[in-house]
Amino acid sequence: MKHRLVHDPAFYKRFFSIWSVLVLYNVITLGVNLADNVMIGAYSETAMSGVSAVNQIQFVFQQLIMGAGDAVLVLGSQYWGARRPEAIKRFAVGALLLGATLSLALFLAACLTPEGIVAIFTKDAAIQAAGVAYLRIAKYTYLLFAMTQLLLAVLRSVETVRVGFWVSVATLVTNISLNYLLIEGHWGAPALGVTGAALATLTARVVELVIVVVYILAIDKKLSWRISELFRPDWVLIRDYLKLCCPFLFTGLMFGVAVALQTAILGHMNDLAIAANSVASTLYQTLKVASVGAASAASILIGTAIGSGEMDRIKSYARTLQLMFLGIGLCTSTLLFALRLPILSLYDLTSETRKLASDFILVLCVTGFGTAYEMPTITGLIRGGGDARFVFWNDLVSIWIIVIPLSVMAAFVWKWSPVAVICCLNADQVFKCIPGAIKVNRFRWMKKLTRPKETAN
Repeated sequence: MKHRLVHDPAFYKRFFSIWSVLVLYNVITLGVNLADNVMIGAYSETAMSGVSAVNQIQFVFQQLIMGAGDAVLVLGSQYWGARRPEAIKRFAVGALLLGATLSLALFLAACLTPEGIVAIFTKDAAIQAAGVAYLRIAKYTYLLFAMTQLLLAVLRSVETVRVGFWVSVATLVTNISLNYLLIEGHWGAPALGVTGAALATLTARVVELVIVVVYILAIDKKLSWRISELFRPDWVLIRDYLKLCCPFLFTGLMFGVAVALQTAILGHMNDLAIAANSVASTLYQTLKVASVGAASAASILIGTAIGSGEMDRIKSYARTLQLMFLGIGLCTSTLLFALRLPILSLYDLTSETRKLASDFILVLCVTGFGTAYEMPTITGLIRGGGDARFVFWNDLVSIWIIVIPLSVMAAFVWKWSPVAVICCLNADQVFKCIPGAIKVNRFRWMKKLTRPKETAN
């Protein structure tokens, strides 16, 4: 390519059409969590902290499922670029089996030791009781969530993204409506508190899975999936998928456990910190979707380019996308700063908790700018190009060798304030930009993952 940056308007149209829908999808999906958080927070700060504690273990599970879905996206987009949708359906059966296995493992853990799971994140007996009550119902959502997310990942790999938006709209409406009825008992419904919130989430998960399955079987034309094809897997392609998926799963597990440990560390410092972190992180995650969407859109563009053999375009794509990531980061950090006080006013918090949450958000405004560059660069470009191992090793060193030990020392040995500990816990979002920038601009991460047709069964 003669140009260092992309000058083709079709590239930008394609990126922003995918990105905008994914952002809307993720905003509404996380809006479900924000609505839960606000509505439970208005009901009781203790109940909110209990739900937040349970959501940490669910977050670990969700990161595993997202990792499995990202592997589907990376491999599937290459096969889509090669115009081989049949291969996508054949290895996707393996992804669904993997998701079901992970769901069953967490379901059994929640059945056998719900008190032990919640106790990891808080020592307060009242918060533990609220968390256990929520977990009794929430455990039934795990399989539903896994199947929905993996099927949506299959659709995203063939650039079908709009259905995810409509799924998230249906989920949001269902969840908010049932939260309103069941948490405090409006319109004659029983006041169930955290149990009502869990029932609302379970119902919403059922609705979203039904919509996705109906779309895939009755509406989608790109894959033309039939139920009988679920029983005709291609084990060669499934082995390819599982081999690719392993570093995705380990990375998701490391990241999910690290975030859960953040809540555990703060929760064992003082009771205010866990509530403040719940509020701050929920708002931040809602705005972080711009970067998550950028990572997915970049992964689709890079994967299809590799699959179709357009290797000469990838360098220009990568340089252009990095500049776009920086622009997205500036916008999201500015918006997070502007929204912090209006959003905090929606919560029924003590003045100390509100002040601490505001301080946490200010830290996230800074580290979030780093996230907006490093995450889509590393997971969207590098991992989307086929190099999943770099992401694994980068997170292993950054999170488990640097951030977690530093944060534990800061909290329990040096007795630093919760705000200082939050700085330590999020420091990797800034310094991971350096290895990410070096790696991506050396262009040694482009790998063709598809098999020749004759080698697949």
